[in-house]
Amino acid sequence: QVQPVESGGGLAQAGGSLTLSCTASERTFNRYGVGWFRQAPGKTREFVAALSWTGSSTYYADSTRGRFALSRDNNKNTVYLRMNNLKPEDTAVYYCAADSPGASGWIYYNALTYDYWGQGTQVTVSS
Repeated sequence: QVQPVESGGGLAQAGGSLTLSCTASERTFNRYGVGWFRQAPGKTREFVAALSWTGSSTYYADSTRGRFALSRDNNKNTVYLRMNNLKPEDTAVYYCAADSPGASGWIYYNALTYDYWGQGTQVTVSS
């Protein structure tokens, strides 16, 4: 069991950048698959990006591919989401979620796949 905690949200201008962090105190967090989701007011939660539990694969939504990038620092028990070229439509609460390592066929884009969730961090992009 892990408890992800997000940080790094804030206000950015369109075209700017922010880096979100997802960390957990449990050392086992390094072995979990990690997904990022976001939810804007009045909208459903949507998939943003995911990093496989092996760390060898990354996945992105069509809306974030080429602008967002995932990385992991196992020494710090942290997964980073670097967000570049931000757009007003990126404004949302961003959530980090962890999934226990498992077999192949990981449905990384489905929020129901994930067992543990952070509280979220607000990202606001002004035009």
